Amino acid sequence: METQAAGPGAFSRFDLNRVPSPCFVVDAAAVRRNLSILKDVGDRSGARVLLALKAFSMWSLGDVVGDYLDGTCASGLFEARLAREHFHGHLTTYSPAYKREDLPEILRLSDTVIFNSPDQRTRFADLIAAAREAGEVFDIGLRLNPEHSEAEVAKYDPCQTGSRLGFPVSQLKPEHLDGVDGLHIHALCEQGFEPLERIWASLEPKLAGMLGNVTWLNLGGGHHITRADYRRDDLIAFVRGIGERHGLQVYLEPGEAIALDAGILVGEILDTVDNGMAVAITDISATCHMPDVIEAPYRPALMGEVEGGVTVRIGGPSCLAGDIIGDYRFAALPQPGDRIAFLDQAHYSMVKTNTFNGVPLPAIAVWDSETDALRLVRTFDYTDFRDRLS
Repeated sequence: METQAAGPGAFSRFDLNRVPSPCFVVDAAAVRRNLSILKDVGDRSGARVLLALKAFSMWSLGDVVGDYLDGTCASGLFEARLAREHFHGHLTTYSPAYKREDLPEILRLSDTVIFNSPDQRTRFADLIAAAREAGEVFDIGLRLNPEHSEAEVAKYDPCQTGSRLGFPVSQLKPEHLDGVDGLHIHALCEQGFEPLERIWASLEPKLAGMLGNVTWLNLGGGHHITRADYRRDDLIAFVRGIGERHGLQVYLEPGEAIALDAGILVGEILDTVDNGMAVAITDISATCHMPDVIEAPYRPALMGEVEGGVTVRIGGPSCLAGDIIGDYRFAALPQPGDRIAFLDQAHYSMVKTNTFNGVPLPAIAVWDSETDALRLVRTFDYTDFRDRLS
């Protein structure tokens, strides 16, 4: 996958030595800018816009998110709890499969609960009935697999053959919508408007005669709405058209769009060696701090990379041979103590961090590029590593 980073933006003037290393630094002004764009899309299209916590769950900015968006979407019980404790508005919860013991609390916390298959919803009919008898109010949704692939990488494609995500639309029958209030479709990954348009053109005819049985349509996430080249006016017209043609409330669940180009990951060069090429070891770990570098894979953008100069392979401090971030060009060989930063690291990277090999977690800081105010939100130490184990 190619990085979607647009450049350093305001971070070009941020002193990397102002924070400990490693450290995620999130620009609150950039987050507000993204949120403002999303609010405008929601206002003009009639869509309700929800933050996907799986991509950005920085709850210290929960009140800021609440000033712009209609709510959040969670992927299970813990995210649903986080949403109710630190965020505001509507809460939709979807999971490929629920544990019976978790579902009563999920039903209590959520405004909408989306199931992955009609059989799963039927299997939990007793819990749904009990929750409603107890006075809980919530909608029930069904996730569909449009069976139309647009994702660039198979492992990030919800519509790949053998996918576990969503009920295949080719198997959908009207009776599957009994007791279902809405449909959920998520088939994108960091993409523009065109793939969404093609997916819906493929899917809409297959739903003929069934959309009258539901009241809402959730178009999921993966929409890079806040990217400069995104066709936002076309998205607004598209969403409004669906709502008008079918009488549906449309939901959007952007995740990375909230934090796109809003954060960096600061690190420090620990050592350099020559092993057929220049190699720099940093306190940033691909496997621990940016696992998508290995999973996707992709090459994150390095702030200040030059056109010519010295090519240096940057890798992390873990014992994993594949803990390699990528090969980058420097004006001169970096030295121990030099600071570096990778761009566009506020979404997904932060929520996927781990402590494999005892590698410490990065600190988290909030910087406001409009005021230059800097706040260290969280630091981690040995106890955070120890207490995950037994």
